Amino acid sequence: MVVEEIRQALAQAVISRVRGDAPPARERFNGDEPGWFGPGSAAWQVHSDIATLVGGIRSLLLQSLHPLPMAAVYDHSQFRDDPWGRVQRTASFLAVTVFGSAAEAEEACAGIRRIHDRVSGTAPDGRHYDANDPHLLEWIHLAEVESFLVAHQRYGAHPLSKARQDEYVAEMARMGRALGVLDPPMSRLELRSRIQDFRPELRRTEQSADAARFVMLEPPLPLTSRPVYGILAAAAYSSMPLWAQTMVGPPLIGPVEPLAVRPAARALLGVLRWSLAAPAA
Repeated sequence: MVVEEIRQALAQAVISRVRGDAPPARERFNGDEPGWFGPGSAAWQVHSDIATLVGGIRSLLLQSLHPLPMAAVYDHSQFRDDPWGRVQRTASFLAVTVFGSAAEAEEACAGIRRIHDRVSGTAPDGRHYDANDPHLLEWIHLAEVESFLVAHQRYGAHPLSKARQDEYVAEMARMGRALGVLDPPMSRLELRSRIQDFRPELRRTEQSADAARFVMLEPPLPLTSRPVYGILAAAAYSSMPLWAQTMVGPPLIGPVEPLAVRPAARALLGVLRWSLAAPAA
């Protein structure tokens, strides 16, 4: 009984932060309407696993390295004032598009496009940005897909085979196109190649450094929750390539990662995965 109470408490702590009041993602699935992907898809496998917590943090860090989307976030987002609201809205969007009906997924993407219609401005370096710019949308898509895939391969309960990794990238391309990406990658090799193509555009800026400090070191959490989050953040940071870690800035984890960060993150995610098996989750 005590063990079950602990499990329920852990599950509720995770749910309240990440999902809010939204129903469990899989409850959106209607057996008569498999949606864009369906139960046998790689997208379902990846986004059903708690390793998405690491992928989400990694994605934020990687996305911040492009100055134009980062300027848009600073000018038009309340990520500092309501960070968990932003996390919950992102989680809800992924739940709908991955697990919901095709109609729900289309409407969710249309809603994002309507928001993007109102997002434009000038970055600190003087360049214009527009949230509907297919090039900038491509960077956001690449960072998200690669981050969730890398996190799943490193920390997921059942990593994907190479063929299934390609399936995941191809499946997520459908979401990318619905959001305005013109030619999303269709395989993991193409995904990595596209990210390399973006590297000349990426750099550390005052805004990206501030965002990294907020995400890595200043999360809006009680002190008792900071160690747990710190493990997830360290796992996200250390899963990025060295060039991205260098741009994001300290801490550089180096040889400590496989000896300390990775085992700690795997142990923590195992506990969280166990807790979310509780009926209330």
